[in-house]
Amino acid sequence: MKTIYFDHAATTPVRKEVIDKMYPFFNEFYGNPSSIYDIATISKSAIEDSRKIIASVFNADAGEIFFTSGGTESDNWAIIGTALANEKKGKHIITSSVEHHAVLHTFEYLSRHGFEVTYLPVDENGKVKIDELKKAIRKDTILVSVMYANNEIGTIQPIEEISNICKDRKIIFHSDAVQAVGQIRIDLKKTGIDLLSMSAHKFNGPKGVGALFIRKGTKIDNFLHGGAQENKRRAGTENVPGIVGMAEAISLAYENMEEKNKKIIKLRDKIIDGIKNNIPHVKFNGDPVDRLPNNVNFSFRYIEGESLLLMLNMKGIAASSGSACTSGSLDPSHVLLSIGLSHEVAHGSLRITLGYENKEEEVDYLLQILPGIVQRLRDMSPLYDEFLKGEGDKNVQ
Repeated sequence: MKTIYFDHAATTPVRKEVIDKMYPFFNEFYGNPSSIYDIATISKSAIEDSRKIIASVFNADAGEIFFTSGGTESDNWAIIGTALANEKKGKHIITSSVEHHAVLHTFEYLSRHGFEVTYLPVDENGKVKIDELKKAIRKDTILVSVMYANNEIGTIQPIEEISNICKDRKIIFHSDAVQAVGQIRIDLKKTGIDLLSMSAHKFNGPKGVGALFIRKGTKIDNFLHGGAQENKRRAGTENVPGIVGMAEAISLAYENMEEKNKKIIKLRDKIIDGIKNNIPHVKFNGDPVDRLPNNVNFSFRYIEGESLLLMLNMKGIAASSGSACTSGSLDPSHVLLSIGLSHEVAHGSLRITLGYENKEEEVDYLLQILPGIVQRLRDMSPLYDEFLKGEGDKNVQ
């Protein structure tokens, strides 16, 4: 049975055009970019051309794009580098309660090394509460880090508003945009973000390569040491094939983006309406309007999300119950708990994330089999049995 892939927030297939661009840099133009002979200078030129391509997509300067090994490294560099470079000014840093663990665990690391962290609450749709941000800022606040869009529930944050607040108070603003890049247009001159993280494998590029945008003039320490690569900012021999592939992938992602998103939004909304209309006792998670075009997230009361995923997999569908980085955890999603769901309801979550290659017949198949799977699992659930007998909590929330 062919797998129907509905987990593009976890990773994406590499497009053939990307592989074709990368291939010569594995076995023909394999020179170390730091060397001076011809095949090395070809590699160096390919890196700089890729840097210009990526910068142009975001209305940034090429000198503000620094290549990394992916989103996690970019987040760590942005957060730890900013904290260490500015600790004489203050040791208070702010983030939100719904960040990816690449951000949350980095903040936890800094809290063990003398920094004070404030975690901003979110509303029922997962948006940061702006009034809480204003109240949290202090004279010794040096960094605010809020993700562009949530990887689990798809909510897009009020980034420009947050950026303006930080700018007025001369606080550095970082945004983990790993889920947003390739899904929506981002103008870095307009938004005013100081640091922005991205990862190629989220937009049909290769794994193991990403970038950090560092606005000119932002005070930040280096994170990796040992060489003069990336304008002496990030040591280590560059992943030339990965960088070339990332540039090609981002070009393809933003080519005719609005037209492609119309198709994806149509499929997304069909899934949302199909679940709402055909399966009772569900909770739709995330902002209904300010939302990534490819994201669907529901909680199904009286069932376990892991069992749901296993049964979907048996029918040839790959989906998720949340972030792939925490799929081995038995704890419910911190994002779903932050928007007010109980542990019980949060455990029954399903995330569907679409890609450019998904077709309407795949959505039709999902909607055909999902109600039966949910009912089968509920029939085996003692909680559902209690509910039917009138002994359980009838509140979907």
